[in-house]
Amino acid sequence: MIQASRRDFFILGGMGVAAVSMPALAQSGEPAIDAIVRKHLDAFAIPGASVAIIRPGQPVFTRGYGVREMGKPALVDSDTQFAIASNSKSFTGALLAMLVEDKKIGWDEPVVTYLPEFKMSDPEVTRMVTVRDLLVHRSGLALGAGDLMQFPTSDRTAAEVLNGLQYLPLARGFRSGYAYDNILYIVAGLLIERVSGQSWGTNVRDRIFRPLGMRSLPFIDPANQPNVAGRHARLGPPVRGIGPQRVIAPDEGQLVAPAGGIQASARDIARWLEVQLGKGQVSGGPRLWSEAQAKEMWTPQVITSSGPGPSADEPTRSVMSGYALGWFVQQYRSRRLIAHSGGLSGQVTHTAFFPEDGIAVAAFTNAEDGYGAAALRNALLDHLVGAPPFDWVAWGKKKVAEGENEVRAALAGGGMVAKPGGPTLPLDAYAGRYRDRWYGDVVVARRADGLHIDFTRSPPFKSRLEPFGPDTFRTHFPEGAGEDALVTFVVEGGKTDRITMKALSPLADFSYDFHDLAFERVK
Repeated sequence: MIQASRRDFFILGGMGVAAVSMPALAQSGEPAIDAIVRKHLDAFAIPGASVAIIRPGQPVFTRGYGVREMGKPALVDSDTQFAIASNSKSFTGALLAMLVEDKKIGWDEPVVTYLPEFKMSDPEVTRMVTVRDLLVHRSGLALGAGDLMQFPTSDRTAAEVLNGLQYLPLARGFRSGYAYDNILYIVAGLLIERVSGQSWGTNVRDRIFRPLGMRSLPFIDPANQPNVAGRHARLGPPVRGIGPQRVIAPDEGQLVAPAGGIQASARDIARWLEVQLGKGQVSGGPRLWSEAQAKEMWTPQVITSSGPGPSADEPTRSVMSGYALGWFVQQYRSRRLIAHSGGLSGQVTHTAFFPEDGIAVAAFTNAEDGYGAAALRNALLDHLVGAPPFDWVAWGKKKVAEGENEVRAALAGGGMVAKPGGPTLPLDAYAGRYRDRWYGDVVVARRADGLHIDFTRSPPFKSRLEPFGPDTFRTHFPEGAGEDALVTFVVEGGKTDRITMKALSPLADFSYDFHDLAFERVK
């Protein structure tokens, strides 16, 4: 989900142990919350947002701000549905926890016990991967491995993604470190279906949404819903992530659901955060899972980052952060914070809670502005715990400027401009079908205006190829359709033998893992 589950903007710190006392929790009035949200929307030109806040002894607060879509009058409210992207991962973790309690699976049982067709590229790793390993990003796969099978919209089935997994190379040793992935959550969805006899979507609806009174949906077509947040992104020039906000269309399909497909409103997500704070039970409602499983889901399994801790310009940076079963766990202002974020094209969302304090926050935005959404989330958390004043707007703008400077440096260094030279063969010589073992085929065709490429399993990825250096071309995918790529043909013996690729932009989301592709000409 774009940026960490394609963009999953978890850029906020790590985990540690609370060692000092904090001031009493601040009593938060609605005007103060309103002022924080509006300040951040204005500062980052985010068209709309929805917020949910839970505080001890106070009614649940939910409210919408701004408009659902630029240029249209409809306002965001507490029932506006957002694509919560990788925040969906905690739901998949909870479903597995419930199946553990049903004694249908075990956290530390090998995945092949339930899915005999499961294969990694290393047979030894295949035998060792457990149900727990599916959720915690320590399998040895590279960052975002295989995401191009899911993003943008693909015509694949989940079973095809599972089959492609065996061809993804391992970038490091099994359980030797952290690298975020989405593909193993797709596998988790298949495992849930196999052992329960019902789809992941039916399970999440019947075992979570309905008992909690949530009107959320496992996956929806926004065109068929009356109250859905629009999508907005900065499309350049010169690259995505820079420039004015523009309306874009969703580009994910139902395949992504267990990793990031849930659609929810602020009112709905408040129920989810309440059951988290209740360790599996909402007051007056049924128990969905035990306190023991709540502890299991919140226990870090892999270190995601470590560093020097808080500083004047990074006051919430943690000494260490970890990933648990669908949640990040970190220290925040000397408290344990359990949180996730999520991003799909045109939206970024956050969920976060302090389990010991009974405080929870959700901040959903309808723009692809990760630092703006992160700044909003942090400002709300700081307000609720009475933290010392800190300018989160300035923090976010500094981060944005650093990214823009990276693009400028790439432009100045020639990294994003065509190199001298061009095709070394007649254009007809490049035409043909090329195959990558995990992705599938691309077809290069010669037309009157030059070469064109078709990523056959990803309908949005069709483009003319512009010469961009010796035997290298760049794509021009439709506006808003992911990131463009540099396509390099390897010429041997006067013939094109294979293709390598990489993203054009230094800001490209890791889910556009063109660099992991190794296409060979189909003879």
